[in-house]
Amino acid sequence: MAINKEMTAQPVAYRKHKSAVREWFDSILFAVIAATLIRWLFFEAFTIPTPSMENSLLVGDFLFVSKLHYGTRTPKTPLQVPLTHQTIWGTNIPSYTDAIQLPQYRLPGFSDVKRGDVVVFNYPPELQHPVDLKTNYIKRCVGLPGDKLEVRDLQVYTNGVAMVNPPRMEDEYFVATTTTVNETKVFKENGISEYHPYTESFNDTIAANDQQGYLVFTTTEIAAKLKAFDFVKSITLVKSPKEISEPMLYPNSPLFKWNRDNYGPITIPKEGMTVNLTPENIATYGTVIKSYEGNDDVVIDTSSIKVGGKAITSYTFKQDYYFMMGDNRHNSADSRYWGFVPKDHIVGKAVFVWMSIDPDPTSFFSKIRWNRLFRVIN
Repeated sequence: MAINKEMTAQPVAYRKHKSAVREWFDSILFAVIAATLIRWLFFEAFTIPTPSMENSLLVGDFLFVSKLHYGTRTPKTPLQVPLTHQTIWGTNIPSYTDAIQLPQYRLPGFSDVKRGDVVVFNYPPELQHPVDLKTNYIKRCVGLPGDKLEVRDLQVYTNGVAMVNPPRMEDEYFVATTTTVNETKVFKENGISEYHPYTESFNDTIAANDQQGYLVFTTTEIAAKLKAFDFVKSITLVKSPKEISEPMLYPNSPLFKWNRDNYGPITIPKEGMTVNLTPENIATYGTVIKSYEGNDDVVIDTSSIKVGGKAITSYTFKQDYYFMMGDNRHNSADSRYWGFVPKDHIVGKAVFVWMSIDPDPTSFFSKIRWNRLFRVIN
């Protein structure tokens, strides 16, 4: 027996294809979101613009900085153009508004900042920007929270123990010569990127009489190598005697007669540490109490501090602080000049150089410093 089935037409759903413009927009949006998340949570790329970390890091090095080591910070300034910092690319137009400021926290990390780590942080004195949008600096941590730090005759001491110097640390030298030299041949090819002709007597520790020569910033090993040239009369390490005072050093007070090569002793603030507010401690920690601790209405003079209109005689710090110095010890604007780095300003740990471009190559083929690619930072 035949059975007749009534065939019923079923509706077919057709998927509307995206336009080419929509496809491009979606791809770009996904890439921006992914890059923003990676940059915030895991790694961020930076370029070295100044010689303050030479010869460990060179101008033109491109490096990756790990956010995971010390823990990623939660955003403080959410209203910001993605993948920008202070301004929109190629302009002076601000890339953010601080109309909304969120409380900032730090996610768990692999480790704490260690003495000797190369650290990226937000430049503390830049008070016109929110913490997370201050200019990024890179230096070496030489002092931890609670450390008593001192520089004696160029050598850094923490808690009375001499710190192991970075292997590529640079100092300033005066190279006295008998004639003008081929700077590219002598300096550039020997790994010296900073050199300046000098013809006047500038310091009794260098020469009693006027001499012709050069000021160079280099390592001890390279300075010794220069002595082999027959036109080099002498090489002298430029350093400041202990009795000379540099008024521009932190904390910019006549109470301290320090210089870049003989600095301190100074105790680095630690969370929970309490100090009596003597005139010396007011000079040393007044900026910290006013600018980095979240206190309102702080008034400071040479003999007292008022918080919220009330005079205080002691102060307990709310967070940890660090002391940072550049490896180019005689050409680095670091904690000796502007003070401590608060923990909430720490961005991450520099881990390796992935590309290095010489800004002043001797030839087209030496533009890329091939020997620095994927170099681990230590």
